Amino acid sequence: MTSPSHETLTLFAQSWGLFYLIVLSLGVLVYTFWPKNRARFDRAKNSIMNDENGPWA
Repeated sequence: MTSPSHETLTLFAQSWGLFYLIVLSLGVLVYTFWPKNRARFDRAKNSIMNDENGPWA
């Protein structure tokens, strides 16, 4: 049995790495724009100002 060449391994890693990154990016976009998560992101957007009394608090 012969071992795969370096070119074969790099081609495999590049193609599946690209596929993995595309799927991961689509998953993040779906999670971000899912209607159920809107309230959570609105709370996070406004929460940074809720506990402050002034600029140096």
